[in-house]
Amino acid sequence: PIFLLVFFIGKSYSAPEEKGNEENIQQDFAGKVDATMIKEATPLQVEKGADGKPIGKVVYLTFDDGPSKLTDQFLDVLREENVKATFFMQGNNLKKEHLQESVRRATQEGHYIGAHSMTHEYKTLYKEEQFVPEMSETLVLIQDITGILPNLVRPPYGSAPGLKSKQMRDQIADVGMKVWDWTIDSNDWAFKDNPNQIVETIKNETNVDIEVVLMHEKIQTLQALPEIIAFYKEQGYKF
Repeated sequence: PIFLLVFFIGKSYSAPEEKGNEENIQQDFAGKVDATMIKEATPLQVEKGADGKPIGKVVYLTFDDGPSKLTDQFLDVLREENVKATFFMQGNNLKKEHLQESVRRATQEGHYIGAHSMTHEYKTLYKEEQFVPEMSETLVLIQDITGILPNLVRPPYGSAPGLKSKQMRDQIADVGMKVWDWTIDSNDWAFKDNPNQIVETIKNETNVDIEVVLMHEKIQTLQALPEIIAFYKEQGYKF
């Protein structure tokens, strides 16, 4: 499919890994993004109208920070439910040979694998402007493992505020990367041992026909996933 360069400036924060950056990262920037901005920036094949937007109700389930020891279990649930998803994977995890078969499996079963940087370190990616080099390295790793070179990337902590400089955005466009954030942050990383809260958060945040749900490869998310999928199916969403 064709992708557009899309920056969702919204509730762009995720589980912080750098202690010193929490105050800067965990902010509510501009409210919830208008999902109609998605247009053709869709990682999976869906029916689209003349304007390039997906037709009908579509939800994109996305999982960050893999591959992990849980990746195969996520894939098992998705296969059982006949649902496709998008995985944004970290280069440092992709280098682990014992996890690479799960990455190949995800591709073989029709899921999209995008890049989530090598290090996930805010300072390195944004203040030291290593975003494009790290994402490029991660994309090549994905190609080495799967035989497919993707161009979809998800910025750790979201594109706001990290990618606010025009110079960095121009670099991204120059190398043909396509940036995807989300419309719903499940906050799953914060709900350890509480999968029901993940489900309720997603239900409460779902209110437009096109949603992109941010999740992570966490055990509580795995436990919540069947109910999340059931909810969207009941609401008439395609995946």
